Order: sequence, then structure tokens, then C-alpha cells
Amino acid sequence: MRAWCLIFSALIFAAACSDSRKPVDGRGNTNVLRQFYVRGVVRALQPIDKTVVIQHDAIPQYMEAMTMPFNFRHTNDVAGIGLNDEVHFRFLVTGTESWIDQVTRTGRTVGTNELVRAPMRVVREVELLKVGDLLPDYPLTNQLGEPFSLGQFRGKALAFTFFFTICPVPDFCPKMSRHFSEVQRMLKAQPDAPDNWQLLSISFDVDRDTPKVLNAHAKSLEHDPARWMFATGKLIEIDALTEQFGLVFPRDGVVFNHNLRTVVVDATGRIQAIINGNTWKPADLTAAIIKAARATPKP
Repeated sequence: MRAWCLIFSALIFAAACSDSRKPVDGRGNTNVLRQFYVRGVVRALQPIDKTVVIQHDAIPQYMEAMTMPFNFRHTNDVAGIGLNDEVHFRFLVTGTESWIDQVTRTGRTVGTNELVRAPMRVVREVELLKVGDLLPDYPLTNQLGEPFSLGQFRGKALAFTFFFTICPVPDFCPKMSRHFSEVQRMLKAQPDAPDNWQLLSISFDVDRDTPKVLNAHAKSLEHDPARWMFATGKLIEIDALTEQFGLVFPRDGVVFNHNLRTVVVDATGRIQAIINGNTWKPADLTAAIIKAARATPKP
């Protein structure tokens, strides 16, 4: 009898361990849930967006130390937390989303919450672009090491976004790539869709994301080279382009805290949409690209 009890207890324990790896968000998602316990320092609180920027330690077997925004689901998860607080928290990740909870204040760091770029970086003085403006003709380099410029896409609808290849968080850079992959599929599947369109993913990690790295990354996403290009460029060009669309990627060490921007440019070269964040749907972007592709110059 004792042996059977031990076996039964072991089965219950094994089932509990297995269940703990399933999502707990009640959405029916069957992705495996991974959880990590992390230490860091709060650098910004953004309650409206339900995010908190944390300069965190390396997360073994997941990501190196960096400063980045984390999603939270309930305001109680970050209650009592302030700028420069040292915190300990649980980080939960599935294949498509991530969030934190169990945030506990453990101390306070004396210093500033300001995230600044490396000193002595040479930058251009640029103005923010808005819908209706002409897209500037920035020089870039594609995943094959070939130089090109944004002006070469005149006559096509162009949709581009910004990312870096080592970003592991599923609802940031990887989500942009998943969405672009779906947009590529949807546009190619529509028999009445215009043929003059192009997708472009631009990396702002100019040191690591060489053409060779970008090419391998592009292949992993099963991109169509004729339809979806990956690019990098000189930092001064990337700086200017991102800043004109309100995307910021202040360096903290060697990695980035950044926001998200996706841009649609019509066939005349004018900006049709500037999309903030990661909540847009592939179907909406597909529709915007089709509209942009059919734009004609005004007399």
C-alpha cells in the first residue's frame, strides 16, 4: 500500500510540474510557458501602456543583461514601485507574449533614471516626419551586403519596421517579424492585390546585425527576397531615420531599450501611416499597403 501511495504521489507531482509549464492567462493558448525570476532596477513607469522599464540582470538561458520595457497585466503587480527601486520579479514568456508579476521592492539605487546614448555620438539634426510628408532618401545596406536607398522604392508601396535580431521577447521585435511574415503571406495570396509592394525590416543594432547575420535571420523567417528585405546601415543614418519617426533606442551598455514603429509609404513616396507599438493587426497593415500601392501622383 505504501508503494502505491508513493507512486500515486509521484504521478500527481509530475502532473503538477507539467501543468506549471502551460499558460495561465485563460486565453486557451497552448504554448509552453517559461518563467524566470529576475533582479533589476526600475528606470521608467508607463502605467497607461501597462509597461515598466527595468534595467535587469542577465537571465540565464534566455537573454543577457539589458534595459527594456516589461508588460504587466494588473496595476497591483507594480503597486508601491518607483523610479530607481531595486526589484525582484517573475518574468513569464510564451511563444507569442510575455509579462511580469510578483514584483517586490528590495532596495533603492541612488542615481538617475535617465537613459542616454553613448557620449560623443555624431548625429544629424532632424525633424519629426508626419503623414503626408515625403520619405527621405536614406542610404542603407541589405542582407546580401548590397547598398540601396529608400528612394529606390518609389513607385511601390513600402512598409518598414525597426528591430534587432537578438531581441528575444516575443511581443517586441519577434512579433514585428511574425506580423510581417503574415502580411507577406496575405499579400501573395490575394489574386487581386497590386504587385508593387515591398516589406523592409531595418536593424538598429549596427554593430552585431551585419549583412551575414541579417541574411541568416531572414532565411529563418522564410522571407521572399523579392518582397521582404532586411537592412542595416551607418549609425548616423539609422539614428536620423529612427528619430524622424519618434523611435528611440538609447543604449545601455551594448543592448537596447526601444519603442516600436511601423511605417507605410505610398507609391508616390509619401508617408501614409506611422503606427506606434505592437497592437496592430496583419490584416490592417495589408489593407494599408494595398491602398498605398494604388496611390497616384497628384496633378
